[in-house]
Amino acid sequence: MNKELSKHSEIYYFSRIKTYEILNMDIRQLRHFAAVANTLHFGQAAENLGMTQPPLSQSILALEREIGAPLFMRTKRSVALTPFGAQFLPHTQAVLDAVDALPETARQLRDGTAGHLAISFVSTADYSILPALVRRYAALYPNVEISLTEATSNVQIAALLDGKFNVGLVIPPPNAVFPEALSYLPLLTEKLVAAVPDGWINEGRLSLSGGRLAPQALAGAPLILFPRQSAPAFHDLVTGYYAAHGSAARIVQEAIQMQTIISLVSAGMGIALVPASLRNLARTGVSYVDLDGTAPVLETGIVWRSGDTTPTIARFLDIARELIATTAELPGSVGQ
Repeated sequence: MNKELSKHSEIYYFSRIKTYEILNMDIRQLRHFAAVANTLHFGQAAENLGMTQPPLSQSILALEREIGAPLFMRTKRSVALTPFGAQFLPHTQAVLDAVDALPETARQLRDGTAGHLAISFVSTADYSILPALVRRYAALYPNVEISLTEATSNVQIAALLDGKFNVGLVIPPPNAVFPEALSYLPLLTEKLVAAVPDGWINEGRLSLSGGRLAPQALAGAPLILFPRQSAPAFHDLVTGYYAAHGSAARIVQEAIQMQTIISLVSAGMGIALVPASLRNLARTGVSYVDLDGTAPVLETGIVWRSGDTTPTIARFLDIARELIATTAELPGSVGQ
């Protein structure tokens, strides 16, 4: 073997061995080092640790051998940290603090009061159930890191099946049929209202009866709607409403975000049937008008992996169930 290569190999393996030793050093040795470093007196440190001085001295010597560098400068009259020891001390203390915090961290993770929760949501939920859920959850569990991602229902369901996200706020598919691997909890039902350009009302293009829009008034009006592949249940709910009143929806624009749909209404591109909670999305040039007669009702619910026992998910579901009983807090809700 080439001598230079052999030399580098020896250095590499020696380095690996020393790294392995450092990674496997005894936590007790680190506590011993910190005790001596904080008192600069072996006798006092041994007393604080409840041990005799000889085993403490041996522990420090063993640690120095494992690290490969002296930690203390010792004389008969004094003990002082070496420059290396002074730099090593804060790292040691950080490790010890982390070890001491592990039991409490484990308890919080076990109980779901700390950790991470990844929530996905449809854009309609941003104006109804989502704010109340997140506000209450964050208030009760401030040590849980929450991440929020907006996505259509079909994207959320696929992501959950792929192990992404923890919970999703979705509009359920037709007949609320989900893949077997997922569980579903209905949270909110709300009536649809018409979002219409103000100018259309002022110009008499849409006729109101008692401040409401009759189904016949919607017939033939250009409609802005979610594409069916992204939100089949919502799409079918709206087009089914038209069909039930003897007309066909004239879809002129499609968008996958409710904010975009309302912007298109504001621009006079057409009307949209939206959840009543969208009244919270005030937009210049847009009026929200109740539908005359029996309005279609949209359901929003929470979906998660059936076998996922992550404690933060369980806590979130508990809060969701509590909110079901207090639907007055949820804009647009018509109860369960």
